[in-house]
Amino acid sequence: MKISRSTILKITVLALSIFGTIMIYSASSIWAEYKFGNEFKFFISQGIFLIAGFIGMNILERINYKIYEKYANKILLICLILLILVLIPGIGSVRNGSRSWFGIGGLGLQPSELAKIGLIIFTSKYLSKNEREMRSTKSGIIPILSVIMLFFGLIMLEPDFGTGMVITLTLVVMIFVSESKISFFVGCGILGLLGIVTLILIAPYRMARIISFLNPWVDPLGSGFQIIQSLYAIGPGGLLGMGFMKSRQKYFYLPEPQTDFIFSIISEEFGFLGVLIVASAFFLIFYQSIRIFFETKDLFGKYLVFGLSFGIILQAILNLSVVVGLVPVTGVTLPFLSYGGSSLLVSMASIGIILSVAKHNKK
Repeated sequence: MKISRSTILKITVLALSIFGTIMIYSASSIWAEYKFGNEFKFFISQGIFLIAGFIGMNILERINYKIYEKYANKILLICLILLILVLIPGIGSVRNGSRSWFGIGGLGLQPSELAKIGLIIFTSKYLSKNEREMRSTKSGIIPILSVIMLFFGLIMLEPDFGTGMVITLTLVVMIFVSESKISFFVGCGILGLLGIVTLILIAPYRMARIISFLNPWVDPLGSGFQIIQSLYAIGPGGLLGMGFMKSRQKYFYLPEPQTDFIFSIISEEFGFLGVLIVASAFFLIFYQSIRIFFETKDLFGKYLVFGLSFGIILQAILNLSVVVGLVPVTGVTLPFLSYGGSSLLVSMASIGIILSVAKHNKK
């Protein structure tokens, strides 16, 4: 009996998310017990979001994806309003120096995560409806880039450089694969690099991250501390790791290991084998999504699948690159694995929409 692409994709995502929730318990139990007196605190929270995300993924699979094309403008408007509201003191909550959350009891909702899907839906509609215009910089590319820059600016006001970069790069690649001129993107690349340099120079903490990336031992107890501790976790892992729950770095060495640096604990406890399994799972998710992309005839559906799947894999690659010291710390989570309800819900919702395209495009 042949297993469909959708089934493989769904099983892989569910298995990866369950594994992530278990690893969140391993990574956070010591910290949660010390700070909250409950070693299961983060595990329970993530488990609730996992159940909600899985239910949501199955619901979204059953909803015809073409409805998003109809309501793309309204979805984008809601995302815009949420991004503005979160910047208002008293409405948005500050966490780790960033006003990017709506506090809901002990949980939090991050509107920039929702904006990922909203912008991909809107861009997919725009590209599918303006296929000819995309050959023109003035009438095709500039309007959509203006929308992207507006959202990027709002996200940077929080500030959340990592999420802003993931969203912007995803949307720019979507535009690149359309009928747009390659020469325009050469200029955009130069301007983008200049913009990134400017953003780094005007924010001292970003410059500190660059310095710690180039040589973390310049400030081993400050800006370089996290990446040094991450490498200390990865190094001893070996082939099979130290064993589940046997991480040493989670004992207050690696700060909040259940979030952006969850992969370090996976490497420490499961070694190269764990790294290989996680990397293979992400490859399988992207491979099956791209196969769905090629099988989709509807242009809006094609862009939608490409944007959502590319966004997930780009974020995963960026997170893994940070953990092993290939790029400076960005603050982006590892999809399906890092602690964070908004990230998990949005990642599973993205897969649900991809599954919807696979299901309803055949009808």
